[in-house]
Amino acid sequence: MTLRPLGLGALQCVAFCALGALGALGASDARAQTAFENRFTGEVGVGAYLKRGMVKDVGGSVMVLPYVYGDYGRFFARVDTLGVKTLPLGSGHLELVGRVNTDGFDADGAALRGVGDRRNPVPIGVGTMQRTPVGAFFLYAMYDVTSGGALLEGTWGGRFEAGPVTLYPLLGLEYRSSALVRHLYGIDGAQSAASGYPAYAPGGSTVPMVGLAATMPISGPWALQLQWRHRWFDDAITGSPIVNERGLDSGHVAITYEFK
Repeated sequence: MTLRPLGLGALQCVAFCALGALGALGASDARAQTAFENRFTGEVGVGAYLKRGMVKDVGGSVMVLPYVYGDYGRFFARVDTLGVKTLPLGSGHLELVGRVNTDGFDADGAALRGVGDRRNPVPIGVGTMQRTPVGAFFLYAMYDVTSGGALLEGTWGGRFEAGPVTLYPLLGLEYRSSALVRHLYGIDGAQSAASGYPAYAPGGSTVPMVGLAATMPISGPWALQLQWRHRWFDDAITGSPIVNERGLDSGHVAITYEFK
C-alpha cells in the first residue's frame, strides 16, 4: 500500500483540529484518568450493520460482524473506531485512532461501467473522547491512507434513562477534504471517456449528522444495542453524476454481553 502525500489544505485542517483540541483542553489535563485496568470492560457481541445505498446501481448493504465497545488497558474499541490512549488530555486522553470505513464500492452495475472501483477509505489519526456534565464529545482528525485526503469529525453524545432503556442522542459534523470526496465520487478524464459521464472534480464537503442509539436490557449482562444515523450531503457530494441520494441512513442491531 502506497501512502499518498497529504495536500497542504488537508494538512492544515488536521493540524488545526489537533492543536485546537490540545490548546482548549490541555489546561485541565490533571482531571484525566491515568490508571488503566489490565482487563476488558464494556460490551462484546455480534451485530448486523445496515447501510442504505447512495450511488447508482449500488444497493443497500447488511453485514454481520463482531460488536465491541469497551476498553482494555490503554486500548479501546468504539464499534468502528479503534485506538490507544496516550497522554492525559482534559477529562480523557489524546488517542491514536483508526477507523473501519465501508464507503467504497465496486463499479459492477451498468450505470457505473467505466467509472472504476472505489476502494474503502482507511482513516488513521488522532482523537479524544471528553466526558462532561452535558454529555460526551468525540473529536477526531484523520488522514485517509487510500485517497491522501483528510477527515475531521466532531460528535456529541447524550445519555437519558427511559425506564429500563438507555437512550443516547447523537449530533455530529464531518469535514471531508476534496481528495477524499474525489476518490469516492469524482470522475476524472479517463473515467469520463469510458463511462460517458461528465468529468467531476469536487471540493471539500461538510456533512452534518443526527442519530439515536439505545441499550435495551434482555437478561442480566445481555442487552440489545440499537443505533441509527442520518447524514445530509452538500453539493460537493450530491453534484456527482454517480450519486443519486441527498443523504445516507445507516445503523446497527447487536446482541451484547457486558463485562464490568
